[in-house]
Amino acid sequence: MFLGVAATLPASDMERAIDFYRVMLGLEPYQNDPDGSARYRVGDTMLMVYPSEYAGTNKATAAGFEVEDLDSVVAELRSRGIEFQEFDYGEMKTVDGILAMPDGSRGAWFNDTEGNIIGVFQDA
Repeated sequence: MFLGVAATLPASDMERAIDFYRVMLGLEPYQNDPDGSARYRVGDTMLMVYPSEYAGTNKATAAGFEVEDLDSVVAELRSRGIEFQEFDYGEMKTVDGILAMPDGSRGAWFNDTEGNIIGVFQDA
C-alpha cells in the first residue's frame, strides 16, 4: 500500500536552511521545487524542506537520522558547529548530549537553523 515515508521540515528562510543542510549535514538537494522546497535523498528515504511561516513551532523531534556509529556522527557534527541538546527527565537524561535508552539504543538531538528539532539515532 505505502511505497515509503518522508520527513518534511518547515523553513522560514529557505536559503539559510539549504545552507545549513549542505554545510552542517553534508546534504545536497537533488530537486528544487517551484514553491522553493528542496528535496534530499538520505539512503532510501527522502527529506523535504519547504517554506513555511510555522518553522520551529514543533516542540518534539521533527525528523530523525539513523546512523551506524552515533559517537563518530556526533563528533563530526560538533566539529561543524552543531550544538546538541542536554536534558534531564528523570530516567531520560543525556550525558554529553547523548541519551542511552533502556533497550540499548542511543540518540542525540539538535536544532536546525529553523528551530526544528532533529535527532540522530543508533539502534541497539
